[in-house]
Amino acid sequence: MSVFKGAGVAIVTPFLPNGDVNYDKLAEIIEVQISNSTDAIVICGTTGESACLTEEEHLDCIRFTVKQVRGRVPVIAGAGSNCTRTAVYLSEEAEKAGADALLLVTPYYNKTTQAGLIDHYSTVANSVKIPVILYNVKSRTGINIEPETVAELVKKVPNIVGIKEASGDISQIAKLKAICPEVELYSGNDDQVVPLLSLGGLGVISVVSNIAPRYMHDLVMNYLNGDIQKSAKMQLDAIELVEALFCETNPIPVKHAMNLMGMQVGPLRKPLVSMLPDNLERLKRAMTNFGLLN
Repeated sequence: MSVFKGAGVAIVTPFLPNGDVNYDKLAEIIEVQISNSTDAIVICGTTGESACLTEEEHLDCIRFTVKQVRGRVPVIAGAGSNCTRTAVYLSEEAEKAGADALLLVTPYYNKTTQAGLIDHYSTVANSVKIPVILYNVKSRTGINIEPETVAELVKKVPNIVGIKEASGDISQIAKLKAICPEVELYSGNDDQVVPLLSLGGLGVISVVSNIAPRYMHDLVMNYLNGDIQKSAKMQLDAIELVEALFCETNPIPVKHAMNLMGMQVGPLRKPLVSMLPDNLERLKRAMTNFGLLN
C-alpha cells in the first residue's frame, strides 16, 4: 500500500513574534488542512524551515503533529541530514513519535557519490521499520539521485518505497519509472504535478497546499479518477500562483501569503528575510487572480 495518494502539504512551521515555535497555530493550520481534504501532512521539510530548527524543536514539531493529527491522515516526518548519524537519530525518534513515514533529503553540502547515497540511505532506512520517501532536489543540495541509484535502493531496502522528485527533469523521471516501475512517485514541484501523474505518479508534496489545500487535492484526484482534462486545466490555472510562490526562496512567499490571508503564521527565521516590495506585489496579484484575496 502506498504512503498516500493525492496532495500532501509541505506544511510551514509557524513562529511567534519572539521566534519560538507557535504550537497553537500549528494545531490550527493542521486542522484547516485536514478539513480541506489534504491527504498527508509533511512536517519539518524545507517549507517548514527545518534547517533552522534545533534538533529538539524538530522532534517536538514531529511529536506534536502526530498527536494533533491522531491518525486521520499520514504524517510524514522530514528527517534528512547531511550527517548520516544525525539522520539515523532523527529517523529513529520520528518513528518512536508515531510518524507514518519519513522524507529524507539527499545529504547537502557534502556532495557524496552515488555509492555514498546508497550507503547513506541504506543505513538510515535500515535503522527504522516505517516507509522512507527519498527527496531529490539538486537545486538545494548540490547532488542528484540518479535513476539507477533510486532503483537499486528500492530493490535493496524493503522500506525505501518512494521518491519526492523536485529535479524538474522530466526525462530523468521518465527513465526512473521505466527502470523502477514500483517506485512511488510524488512531484516536488507544484507546476509539474500533471506531468508526473502521467508517468505513474501518485500525487504531490505541495507548497501551494498551504494556501489552497482542497484545490491541490482536487487537481490530483481529478487525474487519478480519470478526468485528465479537468486536472490539466487546474494545473495551468495555478501556474501564475505557483510562479509567484517561488519568485523568492521557498518558504518566504508562502509564509507571506498565509499572513496576507489572515493565518498569522508569523515571521521567518534568519537567514530568510521578508520579500522585496515588487515581489510582494506580484504575489498579491497572483493571489487575487486566483481568488485567495479580494
